[in-house]
Amino acid sequence: MKKTGFILASLAGLLMAGTAYAQTKIKIGVMNDRSGIYADITGEGSAVAAQMAADDFGTDKGITVEVISADHQNKPDVGSNIARQWYDTEGVDVIADVPTSSVALAINDITKEKNKIFLNSGAASSDLTGSKCSPNTVHWTYDTWALANGTGGAMVAAGGKTWFFVTADYAFGHALERDTSAVVKANGGEVIGAVRTPFPGTDFSSFLLQAQTSGAQVIGLANAGGDTINSIKQASEFGITQGGQALAGLLMFVNDVHALGLDVAQGLVLTESFYWDLNDQTREWSAKFEEKTGKKPSMIQAGVYGAVLHYLKAVEAVGSKDPAAVMAKMKEMPTDDPLFGKGVVRADGRKVHDMYLFRVKKPEDSKGEWDLYETVATIPADKAFRPLADGGCPLVK
Repeated sequence: MKKTGFILASLAGLLMAGTAYAQTKIKIGVMNDRSGIYADITGEGSAVAAQMAADDFGTDKGITVEVISADHQNKPDVGSNIARQWYDTEGVDVIADVPTSSVALAINDITKEKNKIFLNSGAASSDLTGSKCSPNTVHWTYDTWALANGTGGAMVAAGGKTWFFVTADYAFGHALERDTSAVVKANGGEVIGAVRTPFPGTDFSSFLLQAQTSGAQVIGLANAGGDTINSIKQASEFGITQGGQALAGLLMFVNDVHALGLDVAQGLVLTESFYWDLNDQTREWSAKFEEKTGKKPSMIQAGVYGAVLHYLKAVEAVGSKDPAAVMAKMKEMPTDDPLFGKGVVRADGRKVHDMYLFRVKKPEDSKGEWDLYETVATIPADKAFRPLADGGCPLVK
């Protein structure tokens, strides 16, 4: 009996040791624009951010992480084909980033169909946590509702009561125009016109002239990335702001301001959820990011880091990568990372944290190449995003 007990105990010890050394393998696919108008704010930088999250999470927790990347070219069909290949044949567990709302909405559906996980940082459409919400998707960084209520609300409060929109003609632009129009009207303002522009675009002159001729106090740029940069440059050439009309860059990134230069961008008001110079933690992480990429991070790239880190913490807590269990844990556990601080993931998949209203500095006030913003206001988390009950998400009881 003693010998049998010793053998059984030894076998149990071996099994326990095997369990201790078993590795959960996670494969993360970072999908975004790596060659077009959003490459600077997403692109390789988002893949770097995902890898930084994996590195910071550590290799001593029984979880190994592989990060791969691909270019969806801002085309829903291309993104859909990549997603299906990743999920069906390449063993990808999670797709991260995915700017361009039309692509993100397609990936949202495919991820639900395949029962995987989608950590969206790049797309803006608030429909991702509204009518199109999914039990498999977390929307991390920002959305059109937050942008509209941040920048749009501030512009109306400052006296910009009449608006004309220059809108990128796809899901993101439509959602941003819709959400900002609602804010303008709710605060006693009026939308007197709008024009839809091809996506992506280079020549915005005819559209800007329509906006200028409208006489609107505010021209709302419902576009992003290279489209926004070109719109602002051309508006400057036409003397639009010199003529008394204000430009509202409804979605702008620190990279866009850097590309424009302070001479052109000074005074612009914008809303973001992250800025490299917010505090010691954001400065420290951004310095490491800059060492790897040569530039400061966008809020999208920061969002990829935060989302991937929270996902890995949930996998560790659950002890498996089962999508339903991990998603439930992501919503149960408070979020906490050095870039966004403490927050939560709501039932609709919306990650909630503070947003910030920034003003672009004058050239003489800047102390360095990336010293571009001054903080106008902090929008607290409970005010920054659409109320849970108002989104129409079927996951909300």
